Amino acid sequence: MIRNFLHQRLRPGFIALAALLAIASLVLATAPPAVASGAPGLNDRANNDVANLASLQRGARNFVNYCQGCHSAKYVRYNQLARDLGMTEQQVIDNLMFGAARPTDTMDVAMRPADGERWFGIAPPDLSLMARSKGPDYIYNFLRSFYVDPKRPAGVNNLMLPNAAMPHVLWELQGLQTAKFEQVSPGILTPEVYDEFVRDTVNFLDYIAEPMKLKRQSLGILVITFLLVFGLFAYLLKQEIWRDVR
Repeated sequence: MIRNFLHQRLRPGFIALAALLAIASLVLATAPPAVASGAPGLNDRANNDVANLASLQRGARNFVNYCQGCHSAKYVRYNQLARDLGMTEQQVIDNLMFGAARPTDTMDVAMRPADGERWFGIAPPDLSLMARSKGPDYIYNFLRSFYVDPKRPAGVNNLMLPNAAMPHVLWELQGLQTAKFEQVSPGILTPEVYDEFVRDTVNFLDYIAEPMKLKRQSLGILVITFLLVFGLFAYLLKQEIWRDVR
């Protein structure tokens, strides 16, 4: 009876195995993927890092200058950006707040959905959760896959989203290209610098889609560490008790 009780209560081998599997899953999930190289494609990895505050700050700058004219991020407040991105509220006011009145305001836009639908055929979506919906890699490739198409109203199309209503708002930076990624006219940024620009933007969108991601991951590491230590002590306790039982 005592032996069955100990077996039911301790199960140290199972606990240790579960902890090892959990930490292995976390390592695989957070390990950075291989860096894509060469010509742009449709399956390149963004390789963004939400722990990189400098990249997030540049991405916030990119968002408010090139995206927020049409797209909102209505679930994010400016003062939250200040806390999470290592900025003061005054820095956010001076560099990121062009239409809001207070740091407690959300990143909304003045464009009415009806106007957006009339101008573009569809109202520009809110981007707060776009990185969770589509994934950072999709957005990264989308922003690099516009190509010249005279048949479209804006003169461009997109390989990731055919017949996209969105014009190529970054054409001055990237330049214009064909559907085979052959350059028609150069932009003011080199392809490598443009990719970094897009990566920073994607990084910011990934952050606003889940602001608690870093805290959640760090908490997960603490929990797994606790399970490993607990499993070790449970195993040693089992060895000590069962030595007398045998």
